[in-house]
Amino acid sequence: MNQNTDVSPDAAREASREPALVPAVNVHEDASGITLYADLPGVSRERLSVEVDGDTLSIEGELALELPDGLEPSYAEVGRRRYRRVFTLSKELDRAKVSAALNQGVLTLRIPKVEHAQPRRVEVRVS
Repeated sequence: MNQNTDVSPDAAREASREPALVPAVNVHEDASGITLYADLPGVSRERLSVEVDGDTLSIEGELALELPDGLEPSYAEVGRRRYRRVFTLSKELDRAKVSAALNQGVLTLRIPKVEHAQPRRVEVRVS
């Protein structure tokens, strides 16, 4: 899963060094995997990057809050224009089956467990 914006490699390296906001995240686990919810207000799908590299999950997004011409904010609590959060994935998660959806500023990632890590029912026979 990889959704990159059109950014040159040099620009991407430079952007990864700039300070970034850490998005709030909730993680829910069930028997078949985990679901991660990340708050990314102001980030569009085109400015969002979700990458899995080995056991590392990276989420990066750029705020796209445009002001009308000639207007400047008189007060702004958000001074940074980027979000960044990195996670280490456990070996029981299936990195090849990660799915992502962005809806009204909330990124939802579903990461299923590998088949051998999921609970299974054992049939008991009468002998």
